[in-house]
Amino acid sequence: MIFRFFILFYIRFTLPLQMNMMENLIGEVHRPGRIEVVCGSMFSGKTEELIRRMKRAKFAKQRVEIFKPSIDVRYSEENVVSHDHNAIHSTPIDSSSSILLLADDIDVVGIDEAQFLDDGLIDVCNTLANRGVRVIIAGLDMDYQGHPFGPIPALCAIADEVTKVHAICVKCGALAYVSHRLVKNDKRVLLGEKDEYEPLCRECYQKAIEAEKKQNTK
Repeated sequence: MIFRFFILFYIRFTLPLQMNMMENLIGEVHRPGRIEVVCGSMFSGKTEELIRRMKRAKFAKQRVEIFKPSIDVRYSEENVVSHDHNAIHSTPIDSSSSILLLADDIDVVGIDEAQFLDDGLIDVCNTLANRGVRVIIAGLDMDYQGHPFGPIPALCAIADEVTKVHAICVKCGALAYVSHRLVKNDKRVLLGEKDEYEPLCRECYQKAIEAEKKQNTK
């Protein structure tokens, strides 16, 4: 009786779980030659999602390499680190052309903070995908003024898959639209965290901009 119970339990619960894991791994192995973009505002989980996909590919015994702009040293000079402090080893680069030189015999290429890289990244990603490499890109699609940022919009246009992720507006709890800069600095590229930026929905962002204009005219 007990043996029969274990057999039924295995068939009903354990076996489907194992089959699902196998299907997931087979699915990872058979996803070559594609471009995936994960974009959104700051604090939306872009890097977290990139790390998740890269670790899953590693678990599927694929050869992976992750790159990030060398200027991004907020948490680590070498590791890609999410706001939740999940990390994965990466190779810092100054130019997108370096990716082609360093990605030989790689199945999956990950690129974090891609908005800080040059527009040559578009051709680099297309070249890799045409070679059969799966390319996963994470980055801000807009800067602090709500303008398209770096190569991300063009990458979204050529991507096989685009995932738009959202932070939560710190003012009203709606889905965030943009990363609002809290400090007075007109530089487009300004690395920062919660002391420098906050995620806001479209309505709260417009209110914040109007408030800043009134403050500046006093």
